[in-house]
Amino acid sequence: MYHEMKIFGFALDAIAQMPVIILKDDAGENSVPIWISTQESVSLAVELISRDISFQSGRGDLLTVLMQQMGMRIEKIAIESLRDGVFAASVKFGGKSKKHLVDVRVSEAMMAALKYKLPVMVHEEVVKQAPMLDLNEGHFSRETDARRFVDFLENLDPAAMGKYPM
Repeated sequence: MYHEMKIFGFALDAIAQMPVIILKDDAGENSVPIWISTQESVSLAVELISRDISFQSGRGDLLTVLMQQMGMRIEKIAIESLRDGVFAASVKFGGKSKKHLVDVRVSEAMMAALKYKLPVMVHEEVVKQAPMLDLNEGHFSRETDARRFVDFLENLDPAAMGKYPM
């Protein structure tokens, strides 16, 4: 089973210092944070800017023109799984006679969702596994904070401990 979600917004994870895309369903019951690299966030910004320029010039970008000429469209954007903190995503293209399912990076799937204003179908297991955001408070849930604190302690250099007076 899939949950239909939309890109709710973007944030910066203050702990990891990484951009986060926040997906949320219409009922507001489920949200899924997707951490992306700084490079991927720049690519998303460039895509949004070039989309505006393409729209103003009346010409589509390469993918849009190619889909039009092939008589295809994007039927579904999905996040299929979450393994070891890595999301697996796919984009389903459909036309008059053929359908193609393409595995893509999650940032590419988010880019397609933004570009074509489509929902993202998130598998139920991903919704269960993904750390939940408390969107009202603007910070991550305690479970996520606890996990990150443990990660911080595990990576702490004991030599740095002597720098602070007790």
